[in-house]
Amino acid sequence: MSKRQHLVSTTAFPAIDRRRFLLGAGALGFVSLAGLRKARAASLKVEKDELKFGFIKLTDMAPLAIAKELGYFEDEGLFVTLEAQANWKVLLDRVITGELDGAHMLAGQPLAATIGFGTKAHIVTPFSMDLNGNAITVSNAIWEMMKPAIPKGTDGKPVHPISAEALKPAIEKLRTEGKPFKMGMVFPVSTHNYELRYWLAAGGVHPGFYSPTDVSGTVQAQALLSVTPPPQMPATLEAGTIHGYCVGEPWNQAAVFKGIGVPVITDYQIWKDNPEKVFGITAEFAEKNPNTVLALTKALIRAAMWLDENNNANRMKAVEILSKPEYVGADKAVIANSMTGTFEFEKGDKRPIPDFNVFFRYFATYPYYSDAVWYLTQMRRWGQIAEFKDDSWYAETAKKVYRPDLYLKAAKLLVEDGKAKEAEFPWKSDGYREITSDNIDKIAYDGKKPNAYIDSLKIGLKGQQKVEGASVVGG
Repeated sequence: MSKRQHLVSTTAFPAIDRRRFLLGAGALGFVSLAGLRKARAASLKVEKDELKFGFIKLTDMAPLAIAKELGYFEDEGLFVTLEAQANWKVLLDRVITGELDGAHMLAGQPLAATIGFGTKAHIVTPFSMDLNGNAITVSNAIWEMMKPAIPKGTDGKPVHPISAEALKPAIEKLRTEGKPFKMGMVFPVSTHNYELRYWLAAGGVHPGFYSPTDVSGTVQAQALLSVTPPPQMPATLEAGTIHGYCVGEPWNQAAVFKGIGVPVITDYQIWKDNPEKVFGITAEFAEKNPNTVLALTKALIRAAMWLDENNNANRMKAVEILSKPEYVGADKAVIANSMTGTFEFEKGDKRPIPDFNVFFRYFATYPYYSDAVWYLTQMRRWGQIAEFKDDSWYAETAKKVYRPDLYLKAAKLLVEDGKAKEAEFPWKSDGYREITSDNIDKIAYDGKKPNAYIDSLKIGLKGQQKVEGASVVGG
């Protein structure tokens, strides 16, 4: 059997479509793949129809799994293979080399690559995959040291959100024992790194700086942050290698189910409705395959719509799909704990957080320039961008990477196809969200004034400051 025949007979369609296809093939003896492609993608002539996309085993890869399982890719004439990757670096490298046509990426990855922090390559995104979805978990031992500093409600349970200030007794105790306080995050330019740093700094705990000569991110740090791949977080915590971590689901809820740790705050509580992952492709791929990009974006938008429609009515079906070993491969109950609108903190302390995972509502899939700018401000705040940049640089960089123009072209086609409504997309947006202070430190963020925002943050580089050796110099 050829590769193309195998794709059609075993992986290209949802089960019901495969059955119909095979019945038809049995009756006719042969079905033309070209004819099938023509029937399914009359509106767009895609330049490349066989694609391989990468992902990391996290629940926020859901739009990719749903687009494949429900046949949305095939509706656009795309025959897609999804392949789990070992870690974020491998994933990015394989997109750059062309081994992968695109991938589920950390929102900071396309930006960091484009500006040359780490691997240098021009990556773009036409699609933001979700909002929220992360949490910060600490070991049971650290939680016990935190609890006396956390106020309790009338029900006797901890009052949320919990400030990182509650960590200070644990950090001090470890310091007197000659031990560092260590936390894991998934990648230096991950949302998790910046959310963890934001939470720590808002509570008066310094998470450390990066510098051109020290890329560990631990200069002046009171908490040492290091990289751990998401699926390995619970085991690393249980082994005592780290005292806590920031990661996406289901790996915080896994710690609760295993009884080895306690999630103390979600990113929804750190920064309400924050952007999380994006779908990334090289700028070269986008230029060579414009119709293919529109087609895949259409499919991903439909998947996101399905995930959120009718007040999350499809989430348990999504949980079943994600629990398959080829996708997230975690227990259904663990995935459902957060995907269905709740989140469990201490064992038995399950609270409603209906927007813990958002895939479409609030214009979640639109790639806002202001989201890109926020990531760039955090790179500058912690020294990954070593030198001062003016406000225009942030805007220009955001526009090189985030492509709302491509997104809206795909959205327009969906509306014309009758598969979406005009009101579901921000046609008149200038690419910037409203100014918000709906975050844990209540400091206003205006994406059009990045330097004013950076200067308003209590801990971090400001103005012309830079890190030299172990010191911050400049004004």
